Amino acid sequence: MKTKREVADIIFSRLELDLSSSLSAGLESWPLPSPPFFDKDFPPNPPSSKNQILELGIGLLKADKGMFDRHLNLVVDLIIPHRMNLTDDPLIVHERWLLRRLDILSERLQFAIATEWLSQALDASNPDIDRWWLALVMINGLSRKSSGQPLHQGYHLVESIAIAERPGTWHTKPNPSAANIDWNPHGVVPRNSIVSTNPTGVEAAKWVMRNLSIGDSERRILLIEWCRLLLEREPLIKALEIPRILIDSCKDSDSQAASKVVLCLPKLAETNPSAASECVRILSNREDLTIRRAIADSLPLLFRRIPNEAKDLFELMLKDTDESVLAAASSSIGEIKNLDKKMWADKIEVLCNHPSRTVRRNLVHTLRDYLGEFSEDSRGIIPKMWADGDESVLTRLRELLVRMDEIDTQRFATTLLSLKGLDIESLWLLMGVKNEDRAVQWQRWMIGEAEQPTALRVEGVYVSDMIEGDLPKLDDALETLDDMGPVD
Repeated sequence: MKTKREVADIIFSRLELDLSSSLSAGLESWPLPSPPFFDKDFPPNPPSSKNQILELGIGLLKADKGMFDRHLNLVVDLIIPHRMNLTDDPLIVHERWLLRRLDILSERLQFAIATEWLSQALDASNPDIDRWWLALVMINGLSRKSSGQPLHQGYHLVESIAIAERPGTWHTKPNPSAANIDWNPHGVVPRNSIVSTNPTGVEAAKWVMRNLSIGDSERRILLIEWCRLLLEREPLIKALEIPRILIDSCKDSDSQAASKVVLCLPKLAETNPSAASECVRILSNREDLTIRRAIADSLPLLFRRIPNEAKDLFELMLKDTDESVLAAASSSIGEIKNLDKKMWADKIEVLCNHPSRTVRRNLVHTLRDYLGEFSEDSRGIIPKMWADGDESVLTRLRELLVRMDEIDTQRFATTLLSLKGLDIESLWLLMGVKNEDRAVQWQRWMIGEAEQPTALRVEGVYVSDMIEGDLPKLDDALETLDDMGPVD
């Protein structure tokens, strides 16, 4: 078993190699943007060469071993799944587990170091210019994949750069209420500052995002994921040109990257409807299966934010030949009800004859709402779907009809007449299980041998009047308890 220092040295050696690699990757873009803060008496002197940045980063890492030890302890506590004893040193007890995950350790340590360097660079009272160059290069070099730390931590760092605020200051902290310990009932100054952009910081953030846009597929997907998160910060949308980035991403040669834009459309439509419409236009003209599936999956959200464009996309998706696209698109038909109930019912009628069984099955989920709005069923949708013969559809129809008999006997009788000539034996079997006499009455009525069954008598449900009743007298209560005998 290795000692704690030996384990730390192995991790440090790996970190040094990976840090050098990240700096080298981040230095592919040159020159570097200016810092938002600096001492006016000592204006920033941009680095003259890439090697200067590389040597500075490795030198600071080696010189500040205390920073490494501090971040190592924090990262190890975060990634170890469990600790059996709080007195044990995780570097010793979990040595083998940690050494098999050096890549995870190294990545988290690099992001922790980049965050610290950026915090020191964005300290308005005493900004560190050297660490500004290093932090920017590190963020650019570490943003290599579209998940994990580059997505969540990387986004936070870019946001901090754009507003020139130190990471972790929680600039949009909500107002504390009386339930919070920091609430001050006599406070006058608002305690939650509004996000305000910094012109120099915005240019630096755009520099990082521009580098992602010209990178490989993973970096371009990461950029779209950042944009999706940045859409929650309204002041940053226009400053960072998020709508333009999303429109350009719709034309991406990689369908996986372009499909990610679909998830941004609902939020984009709130702040820039014209940009959202342009994205829809570009995406709808693409034939990539990945994009078509993404659009079909997002239709429910699109119906609520951009209903006009969503209706056109819905029609387009129903003409698709891919079964998964048809399934996702048809399952969102219920959203049309909130826009136009007549159009919704007409669309159900049309889809009853759709050649895809998946589409017809998805109509089942909206039949109850349809019967609630159009109980007369003048379009004859129930007979059409019964005639389909699909067992999944028939199962749901039988349940609806049995329930209809309980709440609206006249409506049930009319529906039975519309099913005349079709095989409804399975309906009688189900009704017979619940109430055999009732099923026989309806069958006799269907062949003209009996009168139409009357409505079922529904047992009244007790509804409390919220008035407290009189309590029994004490003697009566004690006498009742005596009569009950001993209670085990």
